[in-house]
Amino acid sequence: MYGCEWDDETNEVDGYEQFGYDGEDFITFDLQTETWVAPKQQAVVTKHKWDSNKAFITSVKNYYTQICPEWVKKYLNYGRSSLMRTVLPSVSLLQKSSSSPITCHATGFYPHKAKLLWRKDGKELHEGVNRGEILPNNDGTLQTSADLDLSSVKPEDWRSYDCVFQLCGVNKDIITRLGRAVIRTNEGNSLFMIIPMILALGVLAVITVIGFIIYKKKTDKRPPSPVENCEVQEKMIPCEA
Repeated sequence: MYGCEWDDETNEVDGYEQFGYDGEDFITFDLQTETWVAPKQQAVVTKHKWDSNKAFITSVKNYYTQICPEWVKKYLNYGRSSLMRTVLPSVSLLQKSSSSPITCHATGFYPHKAKLLWRKDGKELHEGVNRGEILPNNDGTLQTSADLDLSSVKPEDWRSYDCVFQLCGVNKDIITRLGRAVIRTNEGNSLFMIIPMILALGVLAVITVIGFIIYKKKTDKRPPSPVENCEVQEKMIPCEA
């Protein structure tokens, strides 16, 4: 496994190359000391052999300090429009019920260097806060959330709290002040789900009745079947007077 890193701010580069065997590290190249490191006794022979090959060491160092970083810069330039883009999220406050923690949910942002936090009176909170991981969305953007437990805080004191989203490269934070009016909750939604169901059943009943009426009208006006037609019966058995 091998690769390199380039810091676009300090212009520092770093690289790594390591080999494994049977699921364990076998030998690794140290770019700083320009030597091979053998974490296993079995790799010591290989370490001495590769360390003595100065031309090989020079080529490895050149690859990770010159060639590989140049490729990183090239691909970064190719994908600058997508990799270097900045997309702000939509932030929502969610709560399952009145006794549940309040979730600050940010979705649709990019890049990955972002932070979501809760504050009280302008100071960041750590106690009672549970931060989630930054997860990918299907469209390539990201999402994250942070839960705040306010079970011991009165609703009238909520105005002191706010959720803050910070994105790397953007100077202005997105601040969402806590308030009952801005919280989206599932509480009470059961009633709103029952009402549409009742309306749907009512509409279905009306359609059934109308269909039955139309069916009856059609069956009442239909011509008699051959068995009920007297002319047909006369050919088989004369109709009685």
